[in-house]
Amino acid sequence: MFSRLVFGLGLLSATALVHPALAADARTLQIIVSKDKQSLAVYDGTEVVATSKVSTGKDGHTTPSGIFSVLEKQKYHESNLYSNAPMPFMQRLTWSGIALHESNSVPRYPASHGCVRMPGAFAKILYGMTDLSVPVIISDRELVPQPIDHSTLFRPDAPSAMPLLSDVELRPSMPDRLGEPVQVAMNDTAAMPMPAVQPIATHEPEPPSEPISMLITRRTLRETVIDIQTLLNQLGFSAGNPDGLLGPSTVQAIKAFRTLRPTEFAADRSLVSDTLLREVYAAAGRGEPPNGVIMVRQAFKPLFEAPVTITDPGLALGTHFFTLHAVDAKAGTADWLSITLENNLSRETMKRLGITNQESSIITGKPIARSLSRIAIPDETRRKIDALIAPGSTLTISDTGLGRETGEGTDFITITRG
Repeated sequence: MFSRLVFGLGLLSATALVHPALAADARTLQIIVSKDKQSLAVYDGTEVVATSKVSTGKDGHTTPSGIFSVLEKQKYHESNLYSNAPMPFMQRLTWSGIALHESNSVPRYPASHGCVRMPGAFAKILYGMTDLSVPVIISDRELVPQPIDHSTLFRPDAPSAMPLLSDVELRPSMPDRLGEPVQVAMNDTAAMPMPAVQPIATHEPEPPSEPISMLITRRTLRETVIDIQTLLNQLGFSAGNPDGLLGPSTVQAIKAFRTLRPTEFAADRSLVSDTLLREVYAAAGRGEPPNGVIMVRQAFKPLFEAPVTITDPGLALGTHFFTLHAVDAKAGTADWLSITLENNLSRETMKRLGITNQESSIITGKPIARSLSRIAIPDETRRKIDALIAPGSTLTISDTGLGRETGEGTDFITITRG
């Protein structure tokens, strides 16, 4: 469900603005909190429709930067962490305790215990503007969404110009037995009266009822083990349920597979390795294994995931966020907006991910287009997603995977600074 701006205008403080022309329209919104400016802006596409001052977390209780969405809403909530402190018009961003909420103390400098405080009048209005899943970006510096058009991004399939006549029996182009004449379907207009022309009923394609959220990231040990389990089962080894866990059945199946190929694994002592993945893929006739994955959720629940390929894996992808502002299913077009978040990876993280250069994570040049161009999505996966996208759908590209905040009852949460 996408966010709807259906509220009446109220009296706001001098620090807030709501666009008067948008009082009764349905809109697809996203919220951007800038910690350096201590401000919040609500965007409809590239247009700012509401702004306010805020107070984010102070030293020792820093508000995390990253990509979030509204997970829960309560008009009156008491803090579970800080002596039942009141948090009116609470909009939860993480299950670990970060939220947007009303406060009597919004000095426009960091003052909270990690949440984003807002003035009372604005907090009430923002609460009326949003639905669950509305994206919330918290950034170290001010960001503005920009339109983007790239072939890697998803768009609906345009309907065929000619209707498919499903009631016409199609004849084979080759006869059942050689030497017999081939029957060809033809219209003999002289011998057969022309039927009256009936108008062809046309129907607008039904848009998906709910948006989806997507994450493209590097494969982790979990995705690698799921692939190994799936393919070993297909090869006749009993690897157990493909759950990404190295249980006894999976370990035994891997050892049995390795025993049959002593030469390939002579110098490889790791239980799960790139060599194992390549050998399992080769044995199953699947070619080169992918190094990326796309995960899809809807209404906070996983739908499916599929492999993707990332070229130049030693170069960081960076952290990029895309929102689908509008879709024209008839024309097969989609209006995407993009933001790049600064996300400097630690040396340990780069080593773990096999990254030798994180240039793409720096906000210079055209990092979004460069990262999108390095991602190859299989046609079958693309068609499946093209059929699901709706206004309000989101896509995150990140090197760092699911992250600790992504879990049951969330969209994909990416922390860029803790």
